[in-house]
Parts: sequence; structure tokens; C-alpha cells
Amino acid sequence: MRIVIAPDSFKESMTAPQAAAAMDAGVRDVLAQASTDLVPMSDGGEGFTQAVAAAWGAPTVTCPTLDALGRPHRAVYGFDGERAVMDVAGCAGLELIAPADRDVHRSSTRGLGLLIADALDRGARTIVLGIGGSATNDAGTGMLVALGARLLDADGHELRPVPADLPHLERIDVSGLPAALRAVSVHVACDVTNPLTGPQGATAVFGPQKGVGPEDVDALDAALARVARVSGHGRTADLPGSGAAGGLGFALRAFLGASLEPGVELVARAVGLAERVSGADLVLTGEGAVDAQTLAGKTPAGVARLAHQAGVPCVVFAGRVREGAEVLLEHGVSELVEIGSRDEPLEQALRRGPVNLRSAVADYLLRA
Repeated sequence: MRIVIAPDSFKESMTAPQAAAAMDAGVRDVLAQASTDLVPMSDGGEGFTQAVAAAWGAPTVTCPTLDALGRPHRAVYGFDGERAVMDVAGCAGLELIAPADRDVHRSSTRGLGLLIADALDRGARTIVLGIGGSATNDAGTGMLVALGARLLDADGHELRPVPADLPHLERIDVSGLPAALRAVSVHVACDVTNPLTGPQGATAVFGPQKGVGPEDVDALDAALARVARVSGHGRTADLPGSGAAGGLGFALRAFLGASLEPGVELVARAVGLAERVSGADLVLTGEGAVDAQTLAGKTPAGVARLAHQAGVPCVVFAGRVREGAEVLLEHGVSELVEIGSRDEPLEQALRRGPVNLRSAVADYLLRA
């Protein structure tokens, strides 16, 4: 029996490779002679760099950079001599900031710009970015400043690339951006389709999970709108995905000429998932929680779609199977399996994630 194991991370519990290893152990508890193919996945957030770099066979580079609050941080990206792969989660990610310290008004994407600059210095011709899991809402201005752009007020004074200063923005000077950017192809893994501003924009939809209160939404949204207007790229702001990562999707499109596509599709192509699923007897995938929104570009839905196309049953494991998740059964998923017990305290469930996942896989195979 050949089983493909292709999970995403289980947030705050397991990385994708750890989840894949736990699933593999569960398979071997029941089917010791099974042939397993472990394919850790990502849709653009945590684990994206590792998944793509491993698929390329690319070594990793450790680079000094900054977190979203501007504090010194060391991040890792993959580089094979011509191609670089990196993610926002590893430098300006929400999980890098303790809940008590999170402050969107003071946060920026400068750390990502420093990683891009390092890759350019090393001769990268292609940059692949995962932009899920950010702590920022700066329309990518931090990234631009780190690459050499300047944000200016009406008197020509430089502004900080943080939302607190953006209401004073009058001009974006891009003359300092490196010429090497014009020769680089930028591909972005993006799992959302939101525009930059408005009721479905970056601030209104994703701000609350970054600590934005209802009283701040309008002001922060107006700051993003000002960036778009001053930049002269107002139409780009309305495109699907421009609201990703607090508007980083907008800046990547407008200033770096990036192309955006669903992250799970980009990763699946990089790791050759369709070819690896073909001819398998079973596919196992999963992530921390699944619901109706999982269909909107999340890893389990993407893996299930490829499995369905290959005629292979696909089972999704999740820490929580939430209301509406049953819609996945109409889109290539054979069964939804919740790991652990709902009575188990959350902290304990997160800590016991690998054990619970291993047990859930073994139990499924015993009754399948």
C-alpha cells in the first residue's frame, strides 16, 4: 500500500514536517509494510520556506533582519544560486510577537525587505514569497523602505514605514530602489483574495486577528488608501490579493511587478505533489482547524483536489473540525477526522498534538 502524507502545520502545536512524521508513525503502527511518501506542505504561511527549499534541494541562508516591531531577529530563507524562497511569517510574523506586545500601529514589513535585499546581493534572479501569517498592516511600505525607497511628508521629511505615520504621507520616492529588482521575477504565494481597502480589505478582515480594535479600523483603512493614492497605483489596490498580509500584496504587485497565486498551488507544483499522488492508494493531509473557509486556498482543500483528480481517496485530520467543514466532503475529501478530545484543555491538546495525531491516523486505518 502506498500512502502520500501531505499535511500543513498545526498552528502552535506542530510544524508540517512534525505533523507528517506523526502521521507516518500512525501508519506504521497499523501497516508496518506500507510505503509512505512524506510531503510537508504550506499555503504561504509558517513552513513555506522549508517546504519549497526542500523541494528544490536548496540550502538555507541565515540572515540578520528585524521582526515586525523592528527588533533584531535572525531569519532563514532558501537559496540555490539563482532562486530564493522566503516567507513573511519568519521575519514579520504574528507568532514572533507575544500577544501582549502586538501593536499594528508600530509594525512594519522592513524585515522582509532586508531578506530580499540580501537575496539580491547574492544574485537571486527569482524570488518566491509566502505572505501568510503577518503581524503587519503597512501596505508593504516597510519592505519598500528597507529596499531603498523613501516615504515623505508635505515638507519633504522622511516618515517611518508604520501605520502611525502613513496619514502624513505625500510622496513615495522610489529612486533608491536597486536596479537589480527590475531583473528579478517575483512569485507570491497568497491564500486570500481580498482587496487593499474597504469592508473586505486588509484592515477590516484581518486587522482584528492582529490586535486591531473596532475603533481603529477606519483610520488604518484610510492610511492604506492614502498609500495607494499617493503611489499612483489605485487600480492595483482593488485587485484580489492586494489586501494580503496587511497590504503587502499591493506593494509587491505595484512596485516589484509580482504575480500572486494560491499558495497551496505554488507549493504543490514545487514539490511535484500531483506526480507523487498519482498511483497512490491513499492521501492523508490536515492542519490545525478546518471549516468552510478551508476551501478558499487552504492546504487540505488543495491536496484533496489533486487527490480527487488522480482518483485517490483523501482523508483530512484536524485539531478542530468546525461547523461548515462538511462542505469539504463535496470537494474531494473522503473523510474528516478530528484528533484528540474536545474535552481536553487547549494547552494540553496543543502539547500532545503529535501523540494525538499519530493515534488518530492509526485508529482511522484500523477501522477503514
